[in-house]
Amino acid sequence: MYSLGLDIGSSSIKAAIIEVGSGKVMASVKYPENEMKIDSPQKNWAEQSPEDWWSYTLQAIQLALSSSGIEPSEIKAIGISYQMHGLVAVDKDGNTVRPSIIWCDSRAIESGEALASKMNTDVFTNHLFNKPGNFTAAKLYWVKQNEPSVYEKIDKIMLPGDYIAFKMSGEITSTYSGMSEGMFFDFKNHELSKDILNAGGFDNSIFPRCGDCFDHMCSTNGIFENTTGIKNGTPITYRAGDQPNNAFSLGVLNDGEAAATGGTSGVVYAVSKDVKYDGLARVNSFAHVNHTTSNSSIGTLLCINGTGILYNWIRSNNFEGMSYSELEKIASSCSIGADGLCYMPFGNGAERMLNNSVLGASIHFIDLNRHSKSHLVRAGLEGIAFAFIYGMEAMKDLGIDVSKIRAGNDNLFQSSVFAHTLATVSGTTINIYETTGAIGAAKGAAYGAGLYTSLVDTIQHLTLINTIEPQANKNEYVDAYYRWKDQLLKLLY
Repeated sequence: MYSLGLDIGSSSIKAAIIEVGSGKVMASVKYPENEMKIDSPQKNWAEQSPEDWWSYTLQAIQLALSSSGIEPSEIKAIGISYQMHGLVAVDKDGNTVRPSIIWCDSRAIESGEALASKMNTDVFTNHLFNKPGNFTAAKLYWVKQNEPSVYEKIDKIMLPGDYIAFKMSGEITSTYSGMSEGMFFDFKNHELSKDILNAGGFDNSIFPRCGDCFDHMCSTNGIFENTTGIKNGTPITYRAGDQPNNAFSLGVLNDGEAAATGGTSGVVYAVSKDVKYDGLARVNSFAHVNHTTSNSSIGTLLCINGTGILYNWIRSNNFEGMSYSELEKIASSCSIGADGLCYMPFGNGAERMLNNSVLGASIHFIDLNRHSKSHLVRAGLEGIAFAFIYGMEAMKDLGIDVSKIRAGNDNLFQSSVFAHTLATVSGTTINIYETTGAIGAAKGAAYGAGLYTSLVDTIQHLTLINTIEPQANKNEYVDAYYRWKDQLLKLLY
């Protein structure tokens, strides 16, 4: 039996097929090969076309099926991971009424503040576990305030993964975990938040039918079968935002465990039984994939928007044609601390851990007689690692002391310079596993469909491929971090 997993990112669509019994990965692909475009019609805006996601999803599925040699009819379950916090709105015919406002869009900060002003502190601390901030609820309120003619056309809103499930099934559904990431979920009452609905003037009818992450919420339809060959009625039995799903993919399910990613954005995601509410909104708490009314499982998420996107920018604009492995050699040739050069990676929208500041990326302390391109690469990787560490200090303020991290063998965690800088300054051991978000989604679907008997079964084939321990010569790393941090605080205050 085989399970299909999809990961709907902002850079590409990933698809994976696993053989359930052995856990063997039969296919792991992405489409398109080059990064998808993010439109920015105005400063600090970020939009994508949901129709493009769907087109690329179909092509990724076909690529996975052809590369694996598996008959489409052998797929028994489908799972979906997706970029978090995006807003997809459709009319009564299921057509999108505007492009999706995606996760790194910063336009709705004031809208989130306006929503928050209409609610008392108890709502944030005991019901939402967050403030509306720049999340999906704030984006919906922005549309209502600024595009009233568009808002009037809305029949239903969804998150990006919900839209893909809708295109497969014809049914509009979501998860309580997804609603929590959008700031629509009341944890205390386990329902859509009446406080948010009242503050925003949102009608309950525009929201999808919801369930838990592993619930069988919908099944594929005949149109999808005609397009892909996957049988009509195949259950879609798992859905989760990319960061909760990444943690699940790495076996992070229990109190005290933590996962990290270093893709376009960077994330540390720690699971606990208790809520870690941050009054400064530097980190945020969401329902983890295994959160239910009887089992509290909360994921506290630290997000830095500008991480991998900075490294890609450095490569594209200074080292055209070079691979990341070649850049790693260049960075390694430079001394720890990049001879005093500091790089701030905050150039991809409002940074929540910096109180929603739009700081922009910047380079500091350039010595034109000493610094070269090798310093630029090293300072970029170190600046990203230092941003992680600065955020992890905020988590520690809340009682979340991350001493071990699990990460997948991809993106920034393939860089020894980045990983050793992060491990050494934070004092954290990093365990690297061979898995992806799409593989995790495939395993989640198999569990949701009853093909695995327990969540433990989904991680039994996880392979540890590397462990990165803090370096003994930490003084140079620490000095570089405090120099970087001092400059960040000057920019902020």
